Amino acid sequence: MADNFLEKRMEQYRAHSVASSNAKRDSLAALLVKNRSTRGYDATYLVRADQLRRIVAVNNKLASARNRQPLRFRLVTADEASKVLPFIRMGAGLKELKLPAKGCEPNAFIVACSTIEPRNSTFVDLGISAQSMLLQAVEMGLNGLCIMDFDCDALVEALQLPHKPLLVIAVGKSAEKISLVDIKAEENHSYYRTDGVHYVPKIILDDLIIK
Repeated sequence: MADNFLEKRMEQYRAHSVASSNAKRDSLAALLVKNRSTRGYDATYLVRADQLRRIVAVNNKLASARNRQPLRFRLVTADEASKVLPFIRMGAGLKELKLPAKGCEPNAFIVACSTIEPRNSTFVDLGISAQSMLLQAVEMGLNGLCIMDFDCDALVEALQLPHKPLLVIAVGKSAEKISLVDIKAEENHSYYRTDGVHYVPKIILDDLIIK
């Protein structure tokens, strides 16, 4: 009886371990799906400075080429959002919509700068940083958008930045419905909107893998 009891307990332990492992994988998968580029925000939700700090905090846990860690971040909350909004452009693929729509503008930003002259490795660091920060934002129930179309000189002056900005990340509570669409590699990659839903084509796994 003792042997049978121990065997059952081991089976339960293994099943629990597998379930926990799957839950962790599902958690990452869920975060990745929720981590959509958001161009319309709930204006009634004001992102706090402590939330932005929590998002930026992921950076001292990330890999960095030669451990240079050249990235620095300027936090912008609602009281300063007007200093950023005139100098950014969103939704290049949907120019006819003039995004963000009035009343759906983001009210918080993280402006990423580099303390060194940018090189290839700097942009690798930047990509790792941006994705990690956006995943942290999603875990907190927020969303964001990486913006590279902005007036650099105007932002430097408006925010009194000591370094050149490389990327602006908008942060806020999403007011959009976004859906992923499976496509083949040769199909149109452009995102589009129909009946209030923003559709984002993504290449299927089999076409991502080089045969």
